[in-house]
Amino acid sequence: FSVGRLDFFSQGLLLLTTDGELAFRLAHPRWHVPKRYEVAVRGRVTPQTLEVMAAGMRLAEGEQLAPVRARLIGRPADDRFVLEMELTQGINRQIRRMCRDLGLTVLTLVRIAQGPLILGDLPPGQFRLLTPNESAALYGAVELPPAAKPPKPAPAPVRSAKASGTPPRPPRKA
Repeated sequence: FSVGRLDFFSQGLLLLTTDGELAFRLAHPRWHVPKRYEVAVRGRVTPQTLEVMAAGMRLAEGEQLAPVRARLIGRPADDRFVLEMELTQGINRQIRRMCRDLGLTVLTLVRIAQGPLILGDLPPGQFRLLTPNESAALYGAVELPPAAKPPKPAPAPVRSAKASGTPPRPPRKA
């Protein structure tokens, strides 16, 4: 299962798991697992812009958004700013739609963290397995003990065929 999604023009951390309940809880807003993004925008970012995001804005389509933590982390050029944005709601293309409604154009969008996991210096297109501590932190973030994972079904017994090539007989019923 993938936990969340990234649109075609976004990049960054994407978590894959075989635990469906964990994936559901990490993605569902009920558990308030934050996702952090580094967003480069064109347009003027003012203190009022950040206040609107922090208050929880309404999109042009009418959807009410939960508050988003946003802070300015860089200004590489006159009309370009770099923001760090943290959200827990995760509506489809939320950051791009918020920026659009605030008169900002998203230039790059990178998910840098999801819950306790941090992307770090993992290159685009690469993957790595989680450490045991990272796995435990993920389960802790959604109040799901690792022992609560459903047990894997026992493998069916394997029987070998006779040397003559005939298939094995089914077991007799008692």
